[in-house]
Amino acid sequence: MATTRITKTAGEVGPDAYTDWRTSALGAITEVLEQELILELSGSVSGKAVLEVGCGDGALTREFWRQGASLVVGCDPDRRMIAKAVARATAGRPAISYLLGRTEHLPLRARSFDLASAVTVLCFVEEKSQAVREMARVLKPGGRVVIGALSRWSTWAASRRIRAWLGNEFWRQARFATARDLRAMATGAGLRVDRLCGAVYYPHFALAARAMKPLDPILRRITTFGAAFIAIQATKQA
Repeated sequence: MATTRITKTAGEVGPDAYTDWRTSALGAITEVLEQELILELSGSVSGKAVLEVGCGDGALTREFWRQGASLVVGCDPDRRMIAKAVARATAGRPAISYLLGRTEHLPLRARSFDLASAVTVLCFVEEKSQAVREMARVLKPGGRVVIGALSRWSTWAASRRIRAWLGNEFWRQARFATARDLRAMATGAGLRVDRLCGAVYYPHFALAARAMKPLDPILRRITTFGAAFIAIQATKQA
């Protein structure tokens, strides 16, 4: 669920990128802050059916299972990610299902889940509004959507744009979101927006992350401006 999903080969994202990121000093701090926010917005999942869209290697799906979800499904368009997620789930023996599928066309029945989450996925999806509508479609009435996105207004985004201008194909494909974008996509999908907040307010280096980590929960309550990661909580009305 990392803010930076990159590999050493420009234009590619592989399972090893997650491991490399989480074991770095900057990645470890950033991952914790992002996951804390997503889990806070998700609320209690005990006894609920949960879908993670763009599940990657399945770290968040396993966390939802540990927190008591009765059904957990991870969906991703990358076979390598699904293979890694399945291998880790099998090793830990949690009851999680993984399947291949695009965010814009989820291979799932309508009204099947209590929670649908997507983290750092939308910036790489061409039809973003369609993706959010799909998440709303598979929700039961009263269900919740939680979306975490890479923010347009941060020093991290500026760094990524520079890398794109210098020829990095991976970041050239990305389109970052604003809080207004997330709100518009949610309301356009017929969802009621309940909360919108940010995380990761420090620059892209470990020393700043260590120093500013305690301030993150405070800034989260004030503004999304400057946050590298923004997240929305919305509800499908009955």
